[in-house]
Amino acid sequence: MQIDYTPHNIAGYLAKAFLNNPLTMIMIISILMLGFISLQVMPREEDPQIQVSGGSVIVAIPGATPREINNVVIKPLERRFREIKGVENIYGTAMENVGMLNIQYYIGENREDSNLKLYDKVMQNMDSLPAGTMQPLVKPFDIDIDIPIVTVAFYPLKGSTKKPDPVRLYKTIREIQQKINALDNVSKTTLKGVKHPQFNVLVDIDKLSGYHLSLGQIAQSIKMISKNAPDIDTPTVDDKIIVFGVKNAIEDIGDLRDLIVAQYMGSPIYLRDVAKIEYNYDIQNFQRVQLTQREDNVTARIEAEKHGEEPEEPLRFTELEDQIMMTVSKLKGTNAVTIAEETIELLHEVGHELAEQGVGFVITRNYGERADEAVNELVFHLVITIGIISLILIPFLGWRESLVVSIAVPMILATTLFVAWLTDQTINRITLFAFLLSIGLIVDDAIIVIENIHRRLHLKETQGQDIDVLICESTDEIGPSTNIATIAIILTMVPMAFVGGMMGQFMLPIPLNVPVALAVSLFVAYVFTPYLAKKLIKVERH
Repeated sequence: MQIDYTPHNIAGYLAKAFLNNPLTMIMIISILMLGFISLQVMPREEDPQIQVSGGSVIVAIPGATPREINNVVIKPLERRFREIKGVENIYGTAMENVGMLNIQYYIGENREDSNLKLYDKVMQNMDSLPAGTMQPLVKPFDIDIDIPIVTVAFYPLKGSTKKPDPVRLYKTIREIQQKINALDNVSKTTLKGVKHPQFNVLVDIDKLSGYHLSLGQIAQSIKMISKNAPDIDTPTVDDKIIVFGVKNAIEDIGDLRDLIVAQYMGSPIYLRDVAKIEYNYDIQNFQRVQLTQREDNVTARIEAEKHGEEPEEPLRFTELEDQIMMTVSKLKGTNAVTIAEETIELLHEVGHELAEQGVGFVITRNYGERADEAVNELVFHLVITIGIISLILIPFLGWRESLVVSIAVPMILATTLFVAWLTDQTINRITLFAFLLSIGLIVDDAIIVIENIHRRLHLKETQGQDIDVLICESTDEIGPSTNIATIAIILTMVPMAFVGGMMGQFMLPIPLNVPVALAVSLFVAYVFTPYLAKKLIKVERH
């Protein structure tokens, strides 16, 4: 149906083009569906990820003192690293035999480019390092995968008749770790407090002295047998070649027990003669995760200390349980909720293997659950906000006009969410806060259009006028002022995108999404609000 009206600006042209277009309703349904799909598939996080770049350079010079390390490594490399664009701070540490420099870039610098610059600068200055310097180690910081989203604690079950075997438990947990690493978008996993299986050689110092041996000889003998000798080809007298190999490998305790470490008075001395050998866990590793309970009569201790006396009962710590902690990290821009759920589901599937060894597990950190709760809570608040706006409009315009605005607002948010998904953003607390902030702004355009249509419908001068022409005129009439007001608000949000530092990175979703929501609100107000007004508003003549 052709509308007999000539628009004067973009608002009128859009209203006229879509007022009787059969595709308009299809577009409304499609936009709402795209928004719902975007909400379900967008990666969810609790907080937005911040681009933090930096790295460590470790340079070892065996035998060098801290002063020498500072003069020949730290200071020269600090000057060289200052030549890298984007470096904010450099921290140098000189120790015995080794020096370490920590390089911090400005917030927002590209991590991959920064790592490449750092590695390139180290390689350029290899020739300036003193003789005897070992190959420098460049270790970039990777905040995207260093922060775990799931932490699991494995602990001995109380009341269980089975005492966990450290070696068997290590192998079981390593298999679980391998399965978790194979999950999609899992970047890395780490273990803390684990007891690694190994051969323990407990040397008897008295026997060692009796045979006039040193620990260095024992260590050297074990080191030699732990390596495989290369194949050797030897020519014989008749020009034939014999090829053979020497098997040097520690496969079981017997290999160590039968190891000859020295000769004493013409007789071989075996390792079993001076040491006890067992296959167990790394007893020399003192790093472990342990939960302790403090038992202390605080009042008694305070009173005793006032009088300079020792308390009757000394302070005691009761060991409750040894734990093994596993952390799981994700790749940048992936869904923390999905990864956390898959990890926990896999742990429950293998839980019976741990229970057979008298071990249980508990999830001590679930970043995915917290992210999901934060997102769902803010979505719920968005729905409440839309409902409040609708209730406020009913007394002033009517429930039909209020319904038009109630449909327009979700369409704006759905389109903005879809654009955020296309630009590889994640949905987090700051993204949804940007939506909450924009609701008070995006409803203005739809309210202005529907209010002007409502007003024109009740004027005496418009009686007998064609309804299509009246709606197009009403939309066209408020176009210039609405455009200027919306563009002015957009321009106030744009400078926030240029804020630097940690706060600028953290609040970046606001300048990325609020201007998009405002621009979409103009399109929705000029295209879909007139269409919905024609379908829903009852024309009353007074």
